[in-house]
Amino acid sequence: MTQTIVVDPITRIEGHLRIEAETDAANRITRASSAGTMVRGIEIILRGRDPRDAWAFAQRICGVCTLVHGIASVRAVEDALKYEVPPNAQLIRNLMIAAQYVHDHVMHFYHLHALDWVDVVSALKADPKATSELAQMVSPSYPKSSPGYFADVQKRVKTFVEGGQLGIFANGYWGHPAYKLPPEANLMAVAHYLDALAWQRDVAKLHAIFGGKNPHPNFVVGGVPCAISIHSEHQGHGSGSPHFRGGDGATSLNMVGLSKVQDIIRQMRDFVDQVYVPDTLAIAGFYKDWAAQGEGIGNFMTYGDFPEKGMSDPASYLIPSGAILNRDLSTIHPVDLNAENEIQEFVSHSWYDYSMGKDKGLHPYQGETELHYTGPKPPYANLDTDASYSWLKSPRWQGKPMEVGPLARVLMLYAKGHAQTRELVNMTLHKLDVPVTALYSTLGRTAARTLETKVIADAMQGWYDNLIANIKAGDVKTHNDRLWDPSSWPATAKGAGFMEAPRGALAHWIVIKNGKIDNYQAVVPSTWNAGPRDAQGQEGPYEAALKGHQLHDPMQPIEILRTIHSFDPCIACAVHVTDPDGEELVKVKIR
Repeated sequence: MTQTIVVDPITRIEGHLRIEAETDAANRITRASSAGTMVRGIEIILRGRDPRDAWAFAQRICGVCTLVHGIASVRAVEDALKYEVPPNAQLIRNLMIAAQYVHDHVMHFYHLHALDWVDVVSALKADPKATSELAQMVSPSYPKSSPGYFADVQKRVKTFVEGGQLGIFANGYWGHPAYKLPPEANLMAVAHYLDALAWQRDVAKLHAIFGGKNPHPNFVVGGVPCAISIHSEHQGHGSGSPHFRGGDGATSLNMVGLSKVQDIIRQMRDFVDQVYVPDTLAIAGFYKDWAAQGEGIGNFMTYGDFPEKGMSDPASYLIPSGAILNRDLSTIHPVDLNAENEIQEFVSHSWYDYSMGKDKGLHPYQGETELHYTGPKPPYANLDTDASYSWLKSPRWQGKPMEVGPLARVLMLYAKGHAQTRELVNMTLHKLDVPVTALYSTLGRTAARTLETKVIADAMQGWYDNLIANIKAGDVKTHNDRLWDPSSWPATAKGAGFMEAPRGALAHWIVIKNGKIDNYQAVVPSTWNAGPRDAQGQEGPYEAALKGHQLHDPMQPIEILRTIHSFDPCIACAVHVTDPDGEELVKVKIR
């Protein structure tokens, strides 16, 4: 007998996502539908505003990927105005973006995704001494591995359980036969879950040092807002712009702050090397069957990021730009964000209208945000997935659905011959004894996130060293004010600001007329990955990746969670909340 399995909401993600999975008599998924159940409207809010302020609004698209929309926004304005950014500002931006990666990926693995593979309750059966021996074998250099340490963690978990309340571990499918780790491995992973909570408090400070606060650090078109002081803790001159000098030291970056940045980079790299990478490999070894599940659409795309010589020099990017089709790593297709026949958004199965019809694709420069909900009145049992069923649009590159994110980036680096990536990927495949096709799976997607964290964390040291070298050579400029005054702008301009956010290729497109925003569109990673089918019936990556999954128990569909979490959904980026009756929630006046 066929049935439809509904998982709503998908938990341990950012935002609201609903999955409807149609299964056959053997509980195998034959078709899946991905529905974003919040509505988006940030583009409407930005119309008519000063482009220099756009980043502060756009950055609030999400509270998890706290800085990426700010970066994409300032880059969009800079691209439109042909605005050059000083080398120090590029390096600081690289460091801030990289810190977001390391923090975000570690937090995702331990606090959002690991619980799909780790049975917390099973940890109560573990022998702390045997757990210590396992931990020292997995990572000999990590200091928190004594029997007493694991006994303390086990006691804390036991207190939760005996109190009848699992707290942060509530509502899991504990005891599900899909969990394969022995109790000692479960206890080790739970301990590292708690360690990561403490670790992230310190590493988040890098954003505050460079951007004044975290989350949502400050940015500025033309550079970064932190002046560099080489004199003392109380002198804040040297930004190169009178607008951002902090004479009282409040906004200056001195050697004390830079020394703290170095300490944070070391903390990041130590945790990645000693905990994150070893844990990923250890856990993956018990789930090698997942190296053949969750493959998805086989098309991958990156915009590129981490420039050594500025955004105008793609050859200097650490992560290259390109598209891979049908898993063919021998051919990298170029991607042009400004070509209006390349990237388009479709709404044939989305709750939006286009003036030229729902089957028409629009490039973001001509993008429209016209809300039109035609779904069932809540509460409802099922969506009509043959009609419109999501607040997410369906982005396409040259008419094709594309997967973006860590797997796309690792495949691109691997295909381009990046030495460290090739070494890490080959080591992982060899250690797990799985074929290269395992890269395209749920397990491969999860491992790729870990491996790119290692690559990016290591790269941070080089960017930091270059920043220090520039400062020692007397270059302390962090902002270019040449085009700050709108009177220097053309009457009409348009630009694309792109980056590689932790969850994948992110771009903001802006159209400026007479110094104000005329149109603004953001196409985010989770729109690429979580979007619904298009007019041709092509599935989005989430939908395609779920097909063929065998559910052990439709009432506890952990298999769905494993594959969806491997993408690290951020539906808050893709959609935004509205009043259920469509009423205006707040009115913001601008001058």
